[in-house]
Amino acid sequence: MSLEEIFATRAGRLKASEIRELLKLLDQPDILSFAGGIPDPALFPAEAFATAFAEALTPAHQAQALQYSVSEGYLPLRRWLADHMGTLGVPCGADNILITSGSQQALDYLGKLFLSPGDTALVGWPTYLGALAAFNAYEPAYDRLDINTNRAPEDYRTAAEAAGGRVKMAYLSADFANPTGETVDEVGRERLLALAETLDCAVIEDAAYQALRYDGTPVPPILALEIARKGSIEACRTLYCGSFSKTLSPGLRVGWVVAPQAVIRQLVLMKQAADLHSSTINQIAIHRVAETLFDSHVASLRTTYRSRRDAMLAALARHMPEGVDWTRPEGGMFVWLTLPQGMDGAALLARSLDTVRVAFVPGRAFFADGSGANTLRLSFSCASEEMIEEGMARLGQLLRAG
Repeated sequence: MSLEEIFATRAGRLKASEIRELLKLLDQPDILSFAGGIPDPALFPAEAFATAFAEALTPAHQAQALQYSVSEGYLPLRRWLADHMGTLGVPCGADNILITSGSQQALDYLGKLFLSPGDTALVGWPTYLGALAAFNAYEPAYDRLDINTNRAPEDYRTAAEAAGGRVKMAYLSADFANPTGETVDEVGRERLLALAETLDCAVIEDAAYQALRYDGTPVPPILALEIARKGSIEACRTLYCGSFSKTLSPGLRVGWVVAPQAVIRQLVLMKQAADLHSSTINQIAIHRVAETLFDSHVASLRTTYRSRRDAMLAALARHMPEGVDWTRPEGGMFVWLTLPQGMDGAALLARSLDTVRVAFVPGRAFFADGSGANTLRLSFSCASEEMIEEGMARLGQLLRAG
């Protein structure tokens, strides 16, 4: 007997992440990689974390740091986050916050909470690959979230019923989205809230990159706009997912969810069933570093990443052939390229690795329906300006060669 024969049906929807596979290329020194959307490790506040961990392991604190903890998360960190969310226009308390093992775990929990098999999740076309991976296990249908069109709510409802369920959630990263780098303006966010009200569905706001704005005018979080409408977070349907992965450290795996207390209570039950709680010592360290230098460190990140973003946009303008278009993000870590119709990003990657030794992520994996073959994602976060110039020159040469 093969155990594969008795896997649950959801196992067939689980797929390897193309990005995780491409990260293995970073070990090859001659590869110019623009594939991994990861922060530059040279920018981690390593000394601050060394101090924080050392303090957490002193005799006065080590029992708490190394012990089991509450599922909701380390209370001083949740209080700091409540204050932080207040600066973003989201008044809330510690009881509105759950600490998760990165925002990826939050997406998994929210998929588990809302999606029954056959229910519909509205997502961007393209959208974050990790969100699709998280939601796939709960066997949903996907529909294209079109907030800048005149598509009627009834059309979403009819399509969801035909798929065997109802619309349960609308997921998006509204600021500098992975993979496109695009931002939804305030009008679009208000339109999304109106759509969600009509469809009576949840809004999942993935704010992983929100702090990394380099220019332009900040847009209030969707949750802030909804609280302004309704007066209290307890009346809201928007669930905010935040993360320290892009600002302080991805390796410590500390994220958070902000939601009405009724939702947090359900998520806590999931946390208890899954891993009891996120690492206590990691939460303590994150709290100590965040309260000490979060704002100044993020300001430094913005300066560095802004220069790399600018270098990539300038290099693309110099080296890309006619017929190639790209986004111009105001923040984040990504630029999204659209190739001429008929070109295939996956085939281009194979040729690129074989000839010019440049890595990127083909775009098809970011589309729930497998479309978008003529697209690709570039990340500038871990690349020097010299590397960006050389990489875009090589990629442009490859594209010109056909």
